[in-house]
Amino acid sequence: MVSIKQIGLVLTLVLLAPPSSRGRPDEDRVSAAGSSLFAQSVAQILDQNFPDPDISFLLLDRRTDQVLASRWEQPNNPIPLGSLAKPFAALAYGEAHDYQYPPHRCLGSETGCWRPGGHGDVDLTSAIAFSCNSYFRFLTTDLTAADVSPTADQFGLELPSVDTSGMELAGLGPRWRISPLRMARAYLQLLGMRHQPAVAKILAGMEQSAWQGTGAEVDRTLRSGGALVKTGTAACIHTRRAPGDGFTIALAPADDPRFLLMVRVHGAPGSHAAKTAGQMLRRIEE
Repeated sequence: MVSIKQIGLVLTLVLLAPPSSRGRPDEDRVSAAGSSLFAQSVAQILDQNFPDPDISFLLLDRRTDQVLASRWEQPNNPIPLGSLAKPFAALAYGEAHDYQYPPHRCLGSETGCWRPGGHGDVDLTSAIAFSCNSYFRFLTTDLTAADVSPTADQFGLELPSVDTSGMELAGLGPRWRISPLRMARAYLQLLGMRHQPAVAKILAGMEQSAWQGTGAEVDRTLRSGGALVKTGTAACIHTRRAPGDGFTIALAPADDPRFLLMVRVHGAPGSHAAKTAGQMLRRIEE
């Protein structure tokens, strides 16, 4: 089998070719062949090393938006994706509040957070890093589907139903359903807007998530480069019901992502999905 490093060298040589020599039919075929070999090798690596049917995944090329590898039944079908919706709820809030995000004190169970002891004083960045439900309950108190729909449309997400409101728009509950493939591509679009101040705060939260937040298992597993991570836990929609399913979106490496990996683990929290995502990225890295 052709190694990932060998295929990467082919792709690098094509990308480094002078502009005057690109776009010729022979070179287009080399580039396409290299991309196809890479996708086949990655798919084989993930299928062989992660055969568990409870694990679903989508791997996208950040630069081309193409799906490189996939094991996800009906990825275009809208499903609850939990806290993966939080960045887009935050942008919708910002649109109506001049992108000013107030601080908040999370008191844990007392203020509706998943962490009983709370997260203490949080801002948008730390709320993304720790997926703080208390912060997003506070942020979305007066948010309606009409407020969120323009942001959802901008990022190619399914629109929330007109009666969806408040915390449901941050993925707390099963009401706002979004297809996994659309959500993955929305995060790629988010990355392309990283120079906008509100988006920069969100991405900073995803970077913090990877080294000390809910996605910390990703950075613990990767050898180098780190990642940008968002986790979530949502209602299970499998025939074989579980208390919930864990989701993770990871973009790696952190400083200039090449891949987006989206993982779902049946019957586990988002932090468990983060560990699986980290293991997958490490296998690709090797």
